[in-house]
Amino acid sequence: MSENVLRIENLTMQFGGVVSVNGLSMEVNKGEFVALIGPNGAGKTTAFNCVTGVYQPTNGRIEFMGETIVRNHPQGRMARQYMGERATLYTSAYRGEDDPEALEAIEREGDGERRAQLRAQFDAEARERLESAKRRDPDALTNRVIAPTPDRITQLGIARTFQNIRLFSSLSVFDNVLIAKHMRARQNVFSATLRLNRREERRMREETMALLEEQDLARFKDEVAGSLPYGLQRRLEIARALATEPRLLLLDEPAAGMNPQETQELGEFIVKIKEKYELTVFMIEHHMDLVMQFCDRIYVIDFGKLICEGSPEAVRADRRVIDAYLGVVE
Repeated sequence: MSENVLRIENLTMQFGGVVSVNGLSMEVNKGEFVALIGPNGAGKTTAFNCVTGVYQPTNGRIEFMGETIVRNHPQGRMARQYMGERATLYTSAYRGEDDPEALEAIEREGDGERRAQLRAQFDAEARERLESAKRRDPDALTNRVIAPTPDRITQLGIARTFQNIRLFSSLSVFDNVLIAKHMRARQNVFSATLRLNRREERRMREETMALLEEQDLARFKDEVAGSLPYGLQRRLEIARALATEPRLLLLDEPAAGMNPQETQELGEFIVKIKEKYELTVFMIEHHMDLVMQFCDRIYVIDFGKLICEGSPEAVRADRRVIDAYLGVVE
């Protein structure tokens, strides 16, 4: 059985009256290269933001390496405005009754004996869902909220790049990566104050230089990051993410703005670093050549809901994906 690195369960993100992500469930297994695709505005980056602590989801649960790292349910005013699915699943009020409309239909059944049979079946299914929730979620039937900050998520072993590049644009290329290295620094305030951490500083600087060489950025180490060409800034962002020593790497449209040759080289490079650093990679991307050639599995979302999941071949042939996203060649 494959080991789940990331498990997203019933993720919902609602902004006021707009449901950006609705009941999204996905799994990424150890060593996989998985893509998340869909039209612009489908909720892809919003899902990444929920995983990395940028947003606190309105509802849902996220596991990393078998541990719950994010958990929430609709609260306060949002509890009344909530338009997503399974509002009580992560609360003490959950009783396994996930389909209120089905229960209402049963109550409208005219035949008393038939109504009793349907209600008994409904109650049995609800009990099974309740037991299933208890098996999956150690905090089932509680109102516990888990909402770590992005730095805590990074410490756990999840690193990401952004759709819009977010470098320290006024710092040097070298310092951008070195700052990320401090996430794993083996030092404290005392050792840093008394300069007892020289060996640790040397190690981090050497590893930073090695990452820049790997990314073919060593010759730009003293350049201001914001002055680099777009493609090199993308590579620097990946180098900075790798500096945090992640187990899961999230890439948000890494090939944006690249030509076909650069996109091909990027795909080969991602596979290379995935194998070298024993990474699991989860990527948002619109370049279908990159996705279809290099990814093991693909999730497709539209209007915040999952519409398809499978191998590149299965996704390419799926009618729902063709209609919503891929289209057809005339």
